[in-house]
Amino acid sequence: MSNIVQLLNWRYATKKMNAAQQVPAAKLDTILEAIRLSASSSGLQPYQVLVITDPALKQQIRQVAWDQSQVTDCSHLLVFAAWDNYTAERINMMFDLVNEQRGFKNDGWEAYRQKLLAYYPQRPAEQNFEHAARQAYIGLGSALLAAAEQQVDATPMEGFEPEKVDAILGLAEQGLKSVLLLPLGYRAAEGDWLVNLKKVRRAKDDFISYR
Repeated sequence: MSNIVQLLNWRYATKKMNAAQQVPAAKLDTILEAIRLSASSSGLQPYQVLVITDPALKQQIRQVAWDQSQVTDCSHLLVFAAWDNYTAERINMMFDLVNEQRGFKNDGWEAYRQKLLAYYPQRPAEQNFEHAARQAYIGLGSALLAAAEQQVDATPMEGFEPEKVDAILGLAEQGLKSVLLLPLGYRAAEGDWLVNLKKVRRAKDDFISYR
């Protein structure tokens, strides 16, 4: 069995975390770097990751996240927040960054820039936000795998009120909307009903088909 499959069998959506155990900075940095290096449509990286450690902020978020204890008991709470819209400024910012980092301009790349500028900003903001939010989910996948590799527990969450989290963190002023919560930490020795249960997934033949 490959190491990656072993890691995916080890990980689960931790239901109770040990509030006294902190994720070391080096492990956190590895997880965050995995998110930063994730694929995204057109390389735009249209979302940001907020790392919440302030107990008061975590408590406020817990109150609008179905009172899930992982939000406050975790070591670090990651909030994935997507761009609320694709604007010319945001698109140009990423294309300019590529040119700066690579040290040259490419005609094909510049033509692609113009194609996006003619298309994305003309679409409804909500459509653009939904597209950006899907890119955040790609980052979530990288985070879950990286956390497992670091033997750090993680619990992806959609069970929260995004508008209220946005208000708590002042995201609207930054042109962002919260999409996902990801508490990082370590499973508690006792009190997690899920920890010892068999991981259940659909059979391979039922899940994968070849054409």
